[in-house]
Amino acid sequence: MSTSLPGRDRRAVRHPGPVGSSRLEDPRHVAVIGGGIAGLAAATVLAEHGASVTLFESSDRLGGRVASWPLPGHDNRTMSRGFHAFFRQYYNLRALLKRSDPTLRHLVPVSDYPLQRPDGMRDSFTNLPRTPPWSVLEFVRQSDSFTLRSLAKVNVKAALELMQVHFPGTYDDYDGESAAAFLDRLRFPPDARALALEVFARSFFADPRDFGAGELVAMFHTYFMGSAEGLLFDVPDDDYDTSLWAPLGDHLAKLGIEVHPGTPVTWLSVDDDGVRVTTAHESYAVDAVVVAADPRAARELVADMTLTPDAGVWKEQVAATYNAPPFIVVRLWLGGHVHGDRPAFLGTTGYGPLDNVSVLERFEEGAATWSRTHRGSVVELHAYACAPEVATDPDAAAAVVAQLIEELHRAYPETETLPVVERKVLVRDDCTLIGPEKWQERPGVTTPSRRLVLAGDWVRCDYPVALMERAATTGFMAANELLSGWGVAGEDVWTVPVRGLLRR
Repeated sequence: MSTSLPGRDRRAVRHPGPVGSSRLEDPRHVAVIGGGIAGLAAATVLAEHGASVTLFESSDRLGGRVASWPLPGHDNRTMSRGFHAFFRQYYNLRALLKRSDPTLRHLVPVSDYPLQRPDGMRDSFTNLPRTPPWSVLEFVRQSDSFTLRSLAKVNVKAALELMQVHFPGTYDDYDGESAAAFLDRLRFPPDARALALEVFARSFFADPRDFGAGELVAMFHTYFMGSAEGLLFDVPDDDYDTSLWAPLGDHLAKLGIEVHPGTPVTWLSVDDDGVRVTTAHESYAVDAVVVAADPRAARELVADMTLTPDAGVWKEQVAATYNAPPFIVVRLWLGGHVHGDRPAFLGTTGYGPLDNVSVLERFEEGAATWSRTHRGSVVELHAYACAPEVATDPDAAAAVVAQLIEELHRAYPETETLPVVERKVLVRDDCTLIGPEKWQERPGVTTPSRRLVLAGDWVRCDYPVALMERAATTGFMAANELLSGWGVAGEDVWTVPVRGLLRR
């Protein structure tokens, strides 16, 4: 087990994996349900320590909610569920990706991701110190959204909470409080609140009124106040499948992992004697199972699962989890270029439903090839936390899409005259929402059965991690839980510091 730091932050924390023999001595067969980040992390660690692993993925490709896929034709067009930022704080996700890309050469830095309002006010994250608190202090000094008068109104006691975190206790400290309520209590300047905080809350696919304050505070600690990795991030240099999941899939094959794409699991039975995993065509007897499906699919599996009689409370906890509101991704292939100074990624507030704009040829090789060949730009628009009817009513979704394009024209006026060569729209409502409910009542990695573990970004993890990093971290933890029960060593987990700068 390596103890070398995973990044530049000397305060990064290593959470040691279980100790024991390096590999299984007795054969163990594990089913992993879900081929997203969590399932891939769990399957990789289990196979590396000698388990026989069968991975079931309901879609036809790996990556889960970070998948991409080619579109018909031969012009390098692909589609995905939208832009994802690979922050340098994502130690465990990066450790997984290094299995097939040891130097992470397929992750390239984004020089800035400005946040913009229609009145021209804009915040930037470039040329800032990387070490807290100097990073945040310099951001405040440079930002037009902070003034001496507005800063005088800030609730200092609430602001200090951001530097007094202590995980896992901080998650419990905010039970019952929403992110919006915390921001109200914080009394941040309205401009700063919209640009620097609500933009990030919505990036969790949530309206701040429905988003847990504990998750927001943890996010602020992870990205701003608690880590010396800096405020910028990396992105894949091509579509997700080409850069990330196809190479990792090859690595899984070398480990002997049997992957079944396009194979949803329809039923699961767990008892003291073993586990039975059933698909539409076959039934498998295995020693243990990792449920790493998306939150809705996981709830459905658990609801119908045969499990020990005393698992009722746990099943109720799983059933009580819920999804974020629907979101929309619009990808446009334009018959002309956006201005050359447009950033790769722009966060927005005050532009109706438009939450951000990406110019994909700035970093994706496939989009860059299309751009050179067709002399145009590939632009992606996101709308998070849409009204519930958007998921079921095509007219409601179409209305939001029309608004998104209008707001693009307002943010990037040159796009109004550019012809749309092709347009793809994706509407989904399968993301996680961490609300203000009691943190300890959220299901974690362990379950009432030693043969069953959970993994995913919807699963409780007491470390300061979220989104893709929570998926990777719980995937490692799920594998560790099974390996520990068999007396086998597992994977170390790394996080940003678990205590704030002002917490003793």
